[in-house]
Amino acid sequence: MALRDSLRGITCPMVTPFDDGSIDEAALTDLLAHLQAGGIDVVFPCGTTGEFPSLTADERRRVVETTVDHAEVPVVAGAAATSVGETVAAIDRAADAGADAAAIVAPYFTTANAPEGNRRFFEAVLEESSLPVLLYNIPQCTGQRIESETVAAVAERDDVVGIKDSSGDLEYFLSVLEGTPDDFLCLQGYDALLVPALRMGADGGINALSNVVPEVLREAFEQAEDDRGRQLQRDAIAPLFDACTTHDFAPATKTALAERGVIPSAEVRPPLIGVDDAGRETIGDALEAALAVAER
Repeated sequence: MALRDSLRGITCPMVTPFDDGSIDEAALTDLLAHLQAGGIDVVFPCGTTGEFPSLTADERRRVVETTVDHAEVPVVAGAAATSVGETVAAIDRAADAGADAAAIVAPYFTTANAPEGNRRFFEAVLEESSLPVLLYNIPQCTGQRIESETVAAVAERDDVVGIKDSSGDLEYFLSVLEGTPDDFLCLQGYDALLVPALRMGADGGINALSNVVPEVLREAFEQAEDDRGRQLQRDAIAPLFDACTTHDFAPATKTALAERGVIPSAEVRPPLIGVDDAGRETIGDALEAALAVAER
């Protein structure tokens, strides 16, 4: 229960800064300082925005270690993989690095041929997991969603603390919220739905924009039930989210962070490419507008 309580609020799925192709650990620590000053409750290295598929196993371990060493908040480490064995190994590396929990996805490339397949996958991972687990539903990347019935089936376990839903499907999110125990964390991963989900009972959000404007996401969480929360969603979060969606969130988020002066470079690894000049201008304008709303 104590861990679940500590994972409520706003979690930041951190970018992984690069410098000439290598992980920039100094920029990573600067990012952590920025996030913690902005009121972030939890940090999440090596997720989608962190470009985990472009990192080696050793690099993922180093990113988690650096995060743990400099974080004053709980750390949920990404441990996505396509097989039970590789997922368990990724969880073990995260545990060795000091993470508090691990986030896992449904297998990708070879997807389940029936929903029961994903339930069996998760149960097999959990039998060997050295950390509590957060499910991560992101069907646009895995090629399948974690069906709400599957979530409900594993949600009774003490070692499954909750779910991050990045599907953008509010109806699905609400079905998971309705079908799981009260202490099962339902975290909204689609920034454009943060305040609506909070108003419907979500326990928090795991949002890429919290890298850039952590203070805005934090205030939106605190004021979700009031007009201020609606204003922040409508006038700050939604326009910045729209500006970023056409460029993929790792390049767009890094561009916004560089515009704000938090990290020195917006460099990404292949197959991702950086944001062009027009995109940087659009993102910069949306960032400036979001900060102006936050200061009102």
